Order: sequence, then C-alpha cells, then structure tokens
Amino acid sequence: MVGPRAYIFFALNVVRFLSIVSLILVFASSIFVIVTDVEAVNAFEAAKQSGNVTAQDFADCEYIENSTVPNQIGGVFWAVINRLLIIFQVVMLFLSEIGWPSAFFDRFFPVLGTGFGLGALGIFQGLIGAAVLSQHVDDFTLVSAFFLFVLGCINMFLGLLFRESAKSRRSITSWREEAKGVLPTTNLRSAANLDLNRSGSSGSGQSSTSSTVYDEKTGVSEFGAVRNGSRAGYGFGRQGEKAAGLKGFLISKPIESLPRYAARPTSIPSRSSRTSRSPSPEPHFASSGSAI
Repeated sequence: MVGPRAYIFFALNVVRFLSIVSLILVFASSIFVIVTDVEAVNAFEAAKQSGNVTAQDFADCEYIENSTVPNQIGGVFWAVINRLLIIFQVVMLFLSEIGWPSAFFDRFFPVLGTGFGLGALGIFQGLIGAAVLSQHVDDFTLVSAFFLFVLGCINMFLGLLFRESAKSRRSITSWREEAKGVLPTTNLRSAANLDLNRSGSSGSGQSSTSSTVYDEKTGVSEFGAVRNGSRAGYGFGRQGEKAAGLKGFLISKPIESLPRYAARPTSIPSRSSRTSRSPSPEPHFASSGSAI
C-alpha cells in the first residue's frame, strides 16, 4: 500500500513537471515576441520613410502598432532588453527545477539551491508572469504567462507548507536512498575474513565467525542481506579504525585494570615456607638414676 510520503513525492513532481513546461512556453513566447517587435519596428520605420505616416501620427501613438515597443526614446532597446532578461531568468529557473548544476546554485544563488524551498522559485515565476501579463501581447504569450503565474502561486503555497524540505521530498535521488532502507551496510567479505583471522588466533573467535559468514555463490549473508559492493562499509576492524582516524575520530584502547570490587589475589605459600614455619619438636630428656 502506498503511503502518504509517496503521494507527496508524486504530487510535488507533477507540479515540478508543469513548472518546467510553463517555463519552456514562456521561453518560446518571449523569443516570438522579440521577433514580432523587431518586424513591427521595421515596418513602422519603412512606413515613416515612405511618407505614409506623418509626424502627428507618430506623436499620437503610445506604442508602435502590433508590438510591445513604446513610442519613446530608446523604446526598442528597452523592449528587447526586457525580453532578454526574461529569457535569462527563465533559463535560470529551468536549471534550478531540473537540479543542475546544484553546486552552482548552492554557492552563488542559494535561494534556488537545495537548501531552500519552493517559495523563492514561486516568487520569481509570479514576477515574470505579471511582467508579461502587464503588456498587450498575443494569445500564445498571454496563455503561457498566465500558466506560469498560476504555477508560481502554487510553488509559493508549497514553499510555505513544506518550507526547506520541499526539494528533498521531491528529489528522485533521496527517494531511492530512503527506499533502500535505514539499516547500515558493511563489507561482508572483509568482515568474514577478519573474523576468520581472529578465530585462527584465539579459540573464542569461532562463535563470532559463524555470525558473519555468508554464501560466496549467492552473495547473501546469514541474515538475508544482499551483498552490495558499491555501498560496502569498513566494518569494525583496522580499515574502519583507519577511516575513522582520517575523519578525525580517535579510538583509544582502554587500559587493562581490575574492577574496584575485585579481591586482591593471595599467594599460596610454598612447601619450603611451610616447612620453615612448622614448629620444632620438643626435646625429650632421658632421666638417669642419679638425677638430683
């Protein structure tokens, strides 16, 4: 049975897919608007040179006909710059959504990195959508911008709901890592060899060897764990101690000592000491007939 974690994973990835689609549509519509504006400006300049447009007509119109270019000084330049900035922002948001390169975003643009949620992403999408919707554009650009604005609102809501854990919840790599289980894995071959060496040096190692020996042909241990060489650990032997030392962990050997409540050993007296401490025999004096 699928748990709530799976529903959250699939729902977040559906929103992620729709967000990527909306960014692609806005990217395509922005390029289309740039081409349309340039063609409209060229047609207007050609009509002005041919005499079909008077100076009064040029002064009365606020925007060049069939374009988003304002009829002012540098209007064409700023209109093109506006679309280029929108395209740049869309590309950055697209890379953030696919998660590449994550190290670049974590260092230079952390609000779009893995440490932040979807709130900042939704704010950027809403700003881009509002900037496009504030102008008179064609139907394709209008629908694309409205779709992006709606996805931006959804991402802002998900950012408030899940906070910084939203991207980790929808990450495919973290899903696979959690699906493999929470039990740690170890290198069964090195553990078995280490226990076999210990059993050869001491008689007490026989019991520990039987608990770590696994089947070489099937690669399955006694406890049913499948052997996996790519996720093998270091175990508790010298390799594990060496790896722990490289990471800054020191494993000290405890000092051998007797507990406080243990009685002090008493020495058994030797036979020579027993004979030396034995009482001397009492002297027997034979009385004579002439004793006083």
